[in-house]
Amino acid sequence: MSGTPPRWSVIVPAYDEAARLPGYLRDIQAYFEGRDELYEVIVVDDGSRDGTAERVREVAAGRPAVTVRALGANRGKGYAVRVGMAEASGTLRLMADADGAPPIAEAARLEAAVAAGADIAIGSRALHDPAVIRQVRTHRKLSGHLFNFLVQRLGVPGVVDTQCGFKLFRGPVAAALFPLVGTDGFGFDVELLMLAIRRGYRIAEVPVNWADQPGSKVGVLRHGPRMLREVLSARRRLGGGGAGR
Repeated sequence: MSGTPPRWSVIVPAYDEAARLPGYLRDIQAYFEGRDELYEVIVVDDGSRDGTAERVREVAAGRPAVTVRALGANRGKGYAVRVGMAEASGTLRLMADADGAPPIAEAARLEAAVAAGADIAIGSRALHDPAVIRQVRTHRKLSGHLFNFLVQRLGVPGVVDTQCGFKLFRGPVAAALFPLVGTDGFGFDVELLMLAIRRGYRIAEVPVNWADQPGSKVGVLRHGPRMLREVLSARRRLGGGGAGR
């Protein structure tokens, strides 16, 4: 890449994603190269044990726009995303999960929301739109509804899908928010949005095409209680409700 900052930074947190990530990474490369825009992809390998970092380097060979940051231990998705965002330099900064559940082309929907005035555009699996197709397993849909019902009352009003791992930020907004997030686990999205609401940032929720992928790292029974504890802890750190500046 030249010395000109990229327009897009794509941050991909990854833990044991040697099987799923390479295909999605190729899709990301093809999409942005087809747009003929400067971009960077920062994969943050969160202490994987399956050779994820090596597979990323193989796929990225000859493409300096793609880099991998390998952490020495598993620190959690929130920590990994913070690391990636701290290294990003794009004017638009996209957080994208390694499974590729939303096709990378869905970034255009989020981009349109930012162009219309949003500071943060959130992909949503919950909002209805006849133009999108969502393939979400029933138990994940029900648990997501329950989780978001609770977090809306704990400080994130008006957002019906806080946990979608497909979010776009204006560069300065990402630079201001992510260093303030203290949650290392899966509940970091909620703290991030609490902070955004407090600071008066404009948030748009955008329906996106979505297809659940096999091999999910998030289990309702395994991670749900911990995520709620993380949300409650974040709320205490922030001093109560999420509204206001």
